[in-house]
Amino acid sequence: MAKKGNRVQVILECTEHKESGMPGMSRYISTKNKKNTTERLELKKYNSVLKKVTVHKEIK
Repeated sequence: MAKKGNRVQVILECTEHKESGMPGMSRYISTKNKKNTTERLELKKYNSVLKKVTVHKEIK
């Protein structure tokens, strides 16, 4: 039987795109270990609408 892990799926949303007021949104799905990283994730990912790498933060 498989173990129940501490890994959970999280959604990352672009912070710059939200502030720019442009239509649409840039979101990524990732996983994290909730036992080791209790704070929210912050990763640099590519935003195809803005055509550059921006900071994406975990949303609830």
